[in-house]
Amino acid sequence: MENPDHPTPDLPGAPIGFVEFVALVAALMALGALGTDAMLPALPAIGEALGVADENRRQFVVSAFLGGFGVAHLVHGPLVDRFGRRRVLLWAITGYVVASSAAAVAGSFTLLIAARLAGGATVAATRIATIALVRDCYHGRAMARVMSIAFMVFMIVPILAPSVGQLVLLFGNWRAIFWVMAGSAAALLVWVTIRLPETLRPEAALPIAAGRIMAGWRTSLTDRQSVGYTAAATLLTGALYGYLNSIQQIMFDVYHRPALLAAVFAGTAATMAAANLLNARFVMRLGTRRIAHGAVVVLAIVSGFHLLLAETGQDSLIAFGVLQALTMACFGLATSNFSAMAMANMGAIAGTASSVQGFISITAGVLIGAVIGQAFDGTTVPMIAGFMVVGILSLGAIALTERGRLFDA
Repeated sequence: MENPDHPTPDLPGAPIGFVEFVALVAALMALGALGTDAMLPALPAIGEALGVADENRRQFVVSAFLGGFGVAHLVHGPLVDRFGRRRVLLWAITGYVVASSAAAVAGSFTLLIAARLAGGATVAATRIATIALVRDCYHGRAMARVMSIAFMVFMIVPILAPSVGQLVLLFGNWRAIFWVMAGSAAALLVWVTIRLPETLRPEAALPIAAGRIMAGWRTSLTDRQSVGYTAAATLLTGALYGYLNSIQQIMFDVYHRPALLAAVFAGTAATMAAANLLNARFVMRLGTRRIAHGAVVVLAIVSGFHLLLAETGQDSLIAFGVLQALTMACFGLATSNFSAMAMANMGAIAGTASSVQGFISITAGVLIGAVIGQAFDGTTVPMIAGFMVVGILSLGAIALTERGRLFDA
């Protein structure tokens, strides 16, 4: 049996220094988050500049990016398994620089949405390649630990991104935010080019063939653990995207405190980072299941209590910030472990499996998030109810996956 504290003999560990490896993984993960979160303060300005009066319609600036991000997973997975993690990353990040630049000069809302779709589609490779390269080097609890540490570092971007967006708006218009995104991607491209070696062994490369790809999809979609934890992650991801779609309008229209958008967003992101720090510290001892299952239970309970406050008119900005922060902490604990558990049996097809799981969780999550976001009615109820419902459904998916045996190590 594998020692959970160390990689198995055929897993080499980090190909560069461990600290740099985690930082690079976190930076790759953060590229997509920057593309989403930095835009939130600019949505009113984008709507005004491009003639989009309907506030709910402005959410498509976020949803289009996430939609392209999810759908493209099916393309990038086989490429990552055939050509390697490094080569696909280099081409994808280059494409993201081009797409972000196109968004910066878009002359209409339609062209902006097209550029956002392209940006999401290219940056999707960073998620697939990142999970695959970590899986190349680590497995099981060790992989969960690495992902938790990386996720903790990565959360610096969601904490800072809305503030970065607001800061850019002080000195320029919304187009400058896209130039900042393009510049950040270009810097990361240089880092990957200089420092990241290939982690896919030549003999492990898989051909791009319809039969092989279909077999990989079939393996991913028939493995009980892969399917079950992907479903659970999908539901929680949908609630997260509902939050991203709604938070700008909640701060502007419900609480009438637009200046505090970055602070509230940072608070929720900070608790997610802290949760992942705790996960990295205790997952080797407690196990992924105990932590993830417990986190989903607490998420559903906290969301239910929050919904009760909102329905009875007892909610306030402080209560919203505190309870949403607790909810996001549970989200972070659950999803970082879901990824490791879903990939546990997928080592031989890491890229393809990651692409299938990512396509399902992100694409379906975007749809769930869009439903939650479009249900915005001038209150916090639709978003909070969304978290409670998906928490309960996610727990049900876990129970089915584990045949009712929850919290096992």
